[in-house]
Amino acid sequence: MGKKQSDKIPRWYFGGIASIFAGCCVHPLDLIKVHLQTHPDGKTTIPEVAKKVLREHGIFAFYSGISAAVMRQFTYSTTRFGIYEVLKQKIQSETFTSKVAIGTVSGVAGGIVGAPSDLVNVRMQNDLKLPKEQRRNYKNAFDGLWRVYKEEGVKQMFSGAGAASSRSVLMTVGQLSFYDQIKMLLLKTAYFDDNVITHFTSSFIGAILCVLISQPADTTKTLAMEARPGELISVKDKLLYAKKQGFYRGTLISSIRFIPLNILTFVFFEQLVKYYGKPRPGPFLNQ
Repeated sequence: MGKKQSDKIPRWYFGGIASIFAGCCVHPLDLIKVHLQTHPDGKTTIPEVAKKVLREHGIFAFYSGISAAVMRQFTYSTTRFGIYEVLKQKIQSETFTSKVAIGTVSGVAGGIVGAPSDLVNVRMQNDLKLPKEQRRNYKNAFDGLWRVYKEEGVKQMFSGAGAASSRSVLMTVGQLSFYDQIKMLLLKTAYFDDNVITHFTSSFIGAILCVLISQPADTTKTLAMEARPGELISVKDKLLYAKKQGFYRGTLISSIRFIPLNILTFVFFEQLVKYYGKPRPGPFLNQ
């Protein structure tokens, strides 16, 4: 007979807090992923990128764009986690279909809200590999947002928002819906309790599935956001360019980055629930 879940439920902002902590831990891997996805010929490797960054810019360069990364998690992850948890608790359905529907709505909202900070994050990380005369040299996330608005307009702030929202839907379904479903199935067995082992296992399996379904959208989003005004204008242009570069370009580093990110996010998240969560209102949510 399976073990029941904790008697506490998340507060809407726990996902944002957990994502910020986890994002800071894996930021260097995210930077390498962006460099791989935007490399002109796509023939470089993870060790080559890491060595080049270290040799030319020093160890602290691996945290280039960290302010934008934190802002992105604050906007993007807080929005999608928050909406997902609120809707899940209100709809009160245990079916995977309902979780996918909630994840889709949450993902669209998160992708739109987080698009400007995501754009600045991609650009700040990618600046290192550009020639000095082509670098944007944003001082921090706020400076980057202001300069994009001032120099390129509001429309450019949401460049890549379509791809970002598509990716966000796939990420949210893969990350949250899969995690919930896998955790529920594990807890129905006699081998798992609601503890760190279960959280680790659920997030690990969910991360692998998430990378597989979201990588094409992630590559398209990165290339669209790095493009300068006038480049890759239509959705067709972005998709064709991403296809030419390779939809699954950077999949290895995405996996190396996202698997620990996902595990850390849910371990932090579940610890927040354990110590600071709200009392569970009724028997329904004992998945």
